[in-house]
Amino acid sequence: MLDHGLEPDNFTFPFVLKACSALSALEVGRDIHDHVIRTRWESDVFVGAGLIDVYAKCGCVDDAREVFDRIPNRDVVLWNSMIAAYSQNGHPSDALTLCRDMVAKGFRPTVATFVTVISTSADVAALPRGREIHGFSWRRGFESQDKVKTALVDMYAKSGWVRVAWVLFEQLMEKRLVSWNAMICGYGMHGYAIEALSLFDKMREEAQVPPDHITFVGVLSACNHGGLMEEGRQFFNLMVKEYSIEPTVQHYTCMIDLLGHSGKLDEAYQLIQDMSMKPDSGVWGALLNGCKIHRNVELGELALQRLIELEPNDAGNYVLLSNIYAQAGRWEEAAKVRKLMTDRGLKKSIACSWIEVKGTVHAFLVGDSSHPRSEEIYAELELLEGLMKEAGYVPDTMPVFHDVEDDEKHNMVRSHSERLAIAFGLISTPPGTQLLVTKNLRVCEDCHTAIKFISKIVEREIIIRDVNRYHHFKDGECSCQDYW
Repeated sequence: MLDHGLEPDNFTFPFVLKACSALSALEVGRDIHDHVIRTRWESDVFVGAGLIDVYAKCGCVDDAREVFDRIPNRDVVLWNSMIAAYSQNGHPSDALTLCRDMVAKGFRPTVATFVTVISTSADVAALPRGREIHGFSWRRGFESQDKVKTALVDMYAKSGWVRVAWVLFEQLMEKRLVSWNAMICGYGMHGYAIEALSLFDKMREEAQVPPDHITFVGVLSACNHGGLMEEGRQFFNLMVKEYSIEPTVQHYTCMIDLLGHSGKLDEAYQLIQDMSMKPDSGVWGALLNGCKIHRNVELGELALQRLIELEPNDAGNYVLLSNIYAQAGRWEEAAKVRKLMTDRGLKKSIACSWIEVKGTVHAFLVGDSSHPRSEEIYAELELLEGLMKEAGYVPDTMPVFHDVEDDEKHNMVRSHSERLAIAFGLISTPPGTQLLVTKNLRVCEDCHTAIKFISKIVEREIIIRDVNRYHHFKDGECSCQDYW
């Protein structure tokens, strides 16, 4: 077109930019941006939306914002494009702030606006913000919009309120595949395996909606979190044979994790060998975790070797193998792995847990004493420990992989970050209030046992969202049935 001497305009550029977005062609997109500036179309909202989308797809969110700020007369589509750019690139706070600015400047949010900001709230499990947006969308008359409701189903499921997600799911006028997937995956991540599989059967039989690859990720995840070994095998075969869905890395990871948890480590390794694509770090990490659970040192060493090739700077992999050696009492090998970490300048991720109380997030590290109410927190833990021991609690120091005395191990476990967060939640909220604690690492075995005792003693539901899944503790039981 340019060779024929024709100048592109505000109809041409959006289509060309859309092609750049589809290909993530950043350099070509920058060249076209230069051409946009030379032809003075940069202030056009359609061209601007196209440029924002290119930069967002290529991870250049600051460039996208620069384009947005240079357009004087913005419309709703442009605001939505910039909000989506923040959301897609892991800037949830900026997305929510921009949404507020949009409303403050008199623009009426659309269905696309609400779906984006609700999804953003789900990604960070920012329940108070999500509930605020929920109320705002209802006040704006969007309660009958199934797309908004489906986004809310996903948000509430990811934020720990799976019962609310179910109520909204039941209210949907038309349940599309994305709606079924959101609810099935929600049940799966919370460990409600029976409910997830029952809903899957209902989707196939009553609604006659054919599942896709995302549906089976949810189903296999539910089997994994519920310890349903045979069911997981059946659904994996069903996906391939009846629905002709080619397994993705996610499906393989779920199956290998399930096999590993169940002690079928040789079968898990064979499945890796049979994969139709190259296994990624998630696959080998699932096998390594299974080796830790069942103390298989030899296969664990092999898994770590593969992980080091893929992620040479991930300290967590070295820590996991060191823990496998420690479990087997092979302290010299454990020390060698930790020395290797030191030599390579790698540091273990620090465990951190956080809880939101009255709109403020409170974060805790292991052994933390920096909180203003630290004395009260430790006093509460001391009180709880006495009541727990009376109820039959016996500390398990196995999660402490250091060659030290048991008393020292016990002191290390009792001040884990999730316990500090729970103690703070107990002294900061009225009796009966549900607590939601998020942790950046996996909950250890002793804390899992302790929280079961605590939930019964204080008569509260305590929800822990760790790096793997949700745990719902209530009346001395956990939704995972001690399988995670």
